[in-house]
Amino acid sequence: MQFSAGSVTGAAFVGHRAVMGAELRQLRSRIRSIRSTAKITRAQELIATSKITKAQARQAASVPYARQITRAVSALLTHNAHVDHPLLDRKPGATRAAVLLVTSDRGFCGGYNSNVLRAGRQLSELLAAEGKEPVYYVCGRRGVDNFLFNRRPLAGQWTGRSGEPSYALAAEIGRLLVEAFETPDEEGGVGEVHVVYTQFVSMITQRTTVRRILPLEVEEVEALPEGGVAASHDFEPSVGDVLDALIHQYVHGRIWNMLLESAASEHAARRQAMMAATENAQELIFKLSRRANEARQAEITNELSDIVGGANALAEMGADTE
Repeated sequence: MQFSAGSVTGAAFVGHRAVMGAELRQLRSRIRSIRSTAKITRAQELIATSKITKAQARQAASVPYARQITRAVSALLTHNAHVDHPLLDRKPGATRAAVLLVTSDRGFCGGYNSNVLRAGRQLSELLAAEGKEPVYYVCGRRGVDNFLFNRRPLAGQWTGRSGEPSYALAAEIGRLLVEAFETPDEEGGVGEVHVVYTQFVSMITQRTTVRRILPLEVEEVEALPEGGVAASHDFEPSVGDVLDALIHQYVHGRIWNMLLESAASEHAARRQAMMAATENAQELIFKLSRRANEARQAEITNELSDIVGGANALAEMGADTE
């Protein structure tokens, strides 16, 4: 069987057109897929934006409570310096330290969780250098899954409430950490309690922060009145009982405030990540659209070439017959 040069050239041309048509279909399919993804990321961005406002309002509402508890504890310790409490005592010989990591339950929030886990590893290295074994408590599904995947033990875990933490959750975490701190070292207790969380600075900036909450250090000192003499206080039933109740409330309040700040930071980080994903999708759609237009233009040019070539061939055939 023999083939003429014209038939071979025509077959190659048809094959080239088929390849270009397949490329155009593939580009259009990718553009449709990316547009669908961009709609999802845009919706996630809007949802996160609405949740940030609520999380900020909750965090702001918790500040006056935390401030008043701090002032009450400061006033009690200022006027009763001789009063002692287990949560105020340092344990220089302790060999373990509790570390609470506050992560998120959901993903799509950029480096929010990885930053917390990295800060937790760095804190663990510092504790190990001091001869202390870290005992981990994790809040958030992402952090728990990381520990389970790496087969690292957990002394406590909480999931399902990172986006909207409640005071009941903070009190539950606080009770477990206080219990571990009050347990003697030889019975498996801890000498320090650290919290790794994300501090909300602004809609753009969130700062991963490490704070030690036990042994307790009350940061705020009650200001003296204008006369320079502190007011006297009477405590009922006793100074020790009031201090015990206030200090536990103080610890729970600090943990609650950290959970609320982490929730606001999580939503802000997710908003940033989804905004960046939407922008990247739009940019990719623009580039693929240009490629698709170029492929379509080439296809049109080839079709015009076919028409012109066919017209010329018919003209030549007509001239030959004459």
